[in-house]
Amino acid sequence: MTANGRHPLVLTSMALHHTKDKGDLGVAKAHADLVGKGFVVLFPATEHAPFDLVAYAEGKFHRLQVKYRSTRTGAVTVHFRSVWNDRSGTHTKPTDKSTIDVLCIYCPETDECYYVRPDAHRASVTLRVTPSKNGQRVGTLDAASFRDLSQAVRRTQPGSI
Repeated sequence: MTANGRHPLVLTSMALHHTKDKGDLGVAKAHADLVGKGFVVLFPATEHAPFDLVAYAEGKFHRLQVKYRSTRTGAVTVHFRSVWNDRSGTHTKPTDKSTIDVLCIYCPETDECYYVRPDAHRASVTLRVTPSKNGQRVGTLDAASFRDLSQAVRRTQPGSI
């Protein structure tokens, strides 16, 4: 224990917020959220699957990719792509939207999960967590209306496995 009564390992891992740690936290929060909503949650036996988990309910399986996104100017944005670096430089690959049914966005500022159909959007999606400063409402997506996975998957029946 440290002088402030906290365990040093917890402080170290939580203070770093490495990309992998954030991803793991997002998946854990999505898991808890889905179980709380009555879904059975399954995990792939590999890290190389295009989805992070599968939610099952009412005889249907739904593939979910989970993203951890902090708010910027009152919104969360996810670009439908993967970016990685290696000795050859930075690489970008568009998400194959046919490999997932729903994108789950975990936002640490709200401690909420938002469920979005990737096939309903082009290259990215932005959800407003707080109202915009100029009061714009037309063309904005209110994050609160994306809290229900059941509603999102009802609209994605053809893509469900």
